[in-house]
Amino acid sequence: MSLAHGRPYLAIPGPSTMPDRVLRAMHRAAPNIYEGEIVDLTATVLADLRRVALSSSHVAIYISNGHGAWEAAIANMFSKGDKALVLATGRFGISWAEHARGMGVEVEMIDFGRRTPADSARLEAALRADTERRIKAVLVTHVDTASSVRNDIAAMRAAIDAVGHPALLAVDCIASLACDEFRFDDWGVDVMIAASQKGLMVPPGLGFVWVSDKAVAASRGSDLATPYWNWHPRLFAEAYYLHFAGTAPTHHLYGLAESLKMLLDEEGLPQVWARHAALARAVWAAFDAWGQGGEFRLNILDPAARSNAVTAARIGNGGADQLRAWCEREAGVTLGIGLGMTEPGAPDAGDYLRVAHMGHVNAHMTLGALAVMEAGLQALSIPHGRGGIAAAAAVLAARTK
Repeated sequence: MSLAHGRPYLAIPGPSTMPDRVLRAMHRAAPNIYEGEIVDLTATVLADLRRVALSSSHVAIYISNGHGAWEAAIANMFSKGDKALVLATGRFGISWAEHARGMGVEVEMIDFGRRTPADSARLEAALRADTERRIKAVLVTHVDTASSVRNDIAAMRAAIDAVGHPALLAVDCIASLACDEFRFDDWGVDVMIAASQKGLMVPPGLGFVWVSDKAVAASRGSDLATPYWNWHPRLFAEAYYLHFAGTAPTHHLYGLAESLKMLLDEEGLPQVWARHAALARAVWAAFDAWGQGGEFRLNILDPAARSNAVTAARIGNGGADQLRAWCEREAGVTLGIGLGMTEPGAPDAGDYLRVAHMGHVNAHMTLGALAVMEAGLQALSIPHGRGGIAAAAAVLAARTK
């Protein structure tokens, strides 16, 4: 007998759980794409995208996933043969570097592994060594979705400024936007990318790029920007369709307008951050308790370097894959795979999993997922410490006192 019948819960780090309101907003006939309601709606969406990033910058919307947003940023920041410095703290930092290299950019990568954040001192040293100022941009993930490392972006900007280096600071916020605190203007970011399917609570299909005036000026000589990826027509569109290099993603825009209203005008961005932080601490408390026995271990030891959007963990001897399979089959809860934590086919490839607590998620959803995981640990006789659910509940109870 399976207990999975009923509404399933997708606890993977994107696509995240989408509000019914967002889905209802998208369930409508196609609008006129040349004038009227959709034009006004898009203007509101662009303004709200600046608000959610705490940015006064320009914003471009692409019909793409996050990988497309990577390429949009690369195509406009660089010319063929230019040099990028990539600070990698997991699979997605490495992948962004691979995209840049594949587009003809010379890449210097500092790989900090999969369990620690980027070190601003090493960034500063690398920039000081670049006496010819060949590095055009520093690329870093705010949160690497695979490792769940969160990087200190303000510290990266301080390191660049300490050297007086002209490099742009480009940040991947795909996993973190509207989950972890992020301040585009205050932290001196030049280029930022995100996508619709995580903290913004909209189906996959939209990629976003925020661009500072400095980055706009630096991009004017790029020879990698093809007509579709070129951000200049999108940022300074003289006609509505130029925002999208063709037909607008109308129904995604309706959904995005609704989600941004929920985040910014109803809940409020500080409370959104606080909710994610509280749910993350509850997950960590459960994982810490389970880790008191057996093979269960949080991937990131330092809480200050953990994301509030997603948590990666290890259960040895293939325990992670066993637990993921049990949770989905027996209880209707889907956990994330351990993406990029080991080489495919390696003996420990089944030892990692991820639990998302991003987007349209509340206390009962997170506690429910944790309770299912604890039931699975018991059912599978995976050694673990006791009291995980009590520890998580105590975190949330203290939050509301």
